[in-house]
Amino acid sequence: MTVVGIDDTDSRERGMCTTYAAATIAERLRRDAGASIDRVLLVRLNPAVEFKTRGNAALAIHTDCDPDRAFELARAELESLAETRDERTNPGLVVADVRPDADDLPAELGRFAMRAIREHLSIEEAGAVIDGYGYRSWHAGNGRGRIGALAAIGAWRALSAWTYEFISYRERDRWGTTRTVDPESVFDAAERGYPAVWDTVDRGENETVCVPHTPGPILHGIRGDDPDRVRRVAERIESEPVRTKQLFVTNQGTDVHLRDLTGDEAGERAQEPESKASHTPVELQDGRSYQLDVRVAEPPETRRGGHVFVDVATDSDGTRVTAGDGDTVPAPRSRPTLTCAAFEPTKRFRDRIRALRPGDDLTVCGELAGGTLKLEKFAVRDLVTTELVTPTCPDCERTMESAGRNQGYRCRDCKTSAAGKERVPIERSLERGWYEVPPCARRHIAKPLVRGGFDGPIHPER
Repeated sequence: MTVVGIDDTDSRERGMCTTYAAATIAERLRRDAGASIDRVLLVRLNPAVEFKTRGNAALAIHTDCDPDRAFELARAELESLAETRDERTNPGLVVADVRPDADDLPAELGRFAMRAIREHLSIEEAGAVIDGYGYRSWHAGNGRGRIGALAAIGAWRALSAWTYEFISYRERDRWGTTRTVDPESVFDAAERGYPAVWDTVDRGENETVCVPHTPGPILHGIRGDDPDRVRRVAERIESEPVRTKQLFVTNQGTDVHLRDLTGDEAGERAQEPESKASHTPVELQDGRSYQLDVRVAEPPETRRGGHVFVDVATDSDGTRVTAGDGDTVPAPRSRPTLTCAAFEPTKRFRDRIRALRPGDDLTVCGELAGGTLKLEKFAVRDLVTTELVTPTCPDCERTMESAGRNQGYRCRDCKTSAAGKERVPIERSLERGWYEVPPCARRHIAKPLVRGGFDGPIHPER
């Protein structure tokens, strides 16, 4: 058995797509080597990595092809397809002679894959592992693509939660031109497939999420929990001619990028490399994604550009936030604060953040960047439902005045008094449970609420 890992073939400006490269390699392995393909993995790595194009995807092909022949064919395709005219594109290829379904993949590769999903790895680390196991490899440029290629190989050992994406590709002479896709057919197909097929459209924004706007080869990509259903939804979409199609097994929609600090931190950290597990107290580091319990500390604030920010107090005593420049600021002994943000592209999700009040207890999820947590979803655990107000006079119903320091309140006209402020109920638009960004703003790897498995009620976006 052979596993072919590839990464970093595309360009922000020039297009291309590593999923297309993988589909093309799989097609050539079947045609030119007579090989069978067990599966093609689409592995989303750390979404905070600065070198990514969009979704930070790496690919792995599980095949019975001879490893030398697989390496030869894969290399030829990458040399032809990779957009190396862009100096930021640094493709990598790794071929391993292993049996992924027989636990033949080394545990070290599984750990490497998980770190690639949650942390930042170096080219040197990847090279050392590749050389250590004697895997065949090739790269162009600085070889950064070998990090993702190796992680894609190890992902089958590291992960247990998988979903599917069925991608249809354009004819090559259409790349870079406006896509011809009938929106009505997309919305109709999405309705038929939901909820097993998700993030096909965004009804709130009237957007066909499955159709990209980049100059690459993808026509549309349909994601969901069932391979047959994603295929059927794709087949119902009316569009320009499709050159080829490929079903991918993927970690999209799983939240595997989040490090959970809410209640099982010790268990989570025990699975990490010793160098990370030994950190005390917990450090929230830029370029990582977290799930943690917080309490709203200040009223939300809408700033220029429509971005909404809210300061929260973390629940972890001694938590520290590591800024982008590497300086770590120790938190005070009282509950440390953290700024959370819902940026303008999250659209209606910002109204959920604006509805928060100091004292609300939440679980928040997102990526830490520049010391700010970029929110992907949050759960309301407990809401403030009353507030203290200056009492009103029971006779004239006007607001009382202070009677002096520590002397309560009084109505000068009616001679009535009150010992202090009174607590009154307040209406809240939020309920307990999970809220999320809309499909148009969701990261590939983030888990849609409609998939279930959350520890509370859900309020899904469609």
